Amino acid sequence: MTTHNIQHDAATGVFSTTVDGEMAVLEYHREGEHMVIVHTGVPDAIGGRGIAGELVRAAFEYARSQGWHVRPKCAYAAGWVERHPEYNQLLG
Repeated sequence: MTTHNIQHDAATGVFSTTVDGEMAVLEYHREGEHMVIVHTGVPDAIGGRGIAGELVRAAFEYARSQGWHVRPKCAYAAGWVERHPEYNQLLG
């Protein structure tokens, strides 16, 4: 699996990566010690490459490093964590 160069802007609550000139994003906000993932978006032109999954994994890993729990409100992130039970301990 290709690893894309994922950037994180904590001030705006966005993880992003640009592939073939197209930007994919994951947006979140904080509620206390929780990261609430509200949107994951990958343009159709770069879809099907696992980019959304990489963004969600990056968000979960960042939350883990901060000692936060994660609330995946976006359907993609919720489905992703169901397929990756190793991250269940971060749900809250």
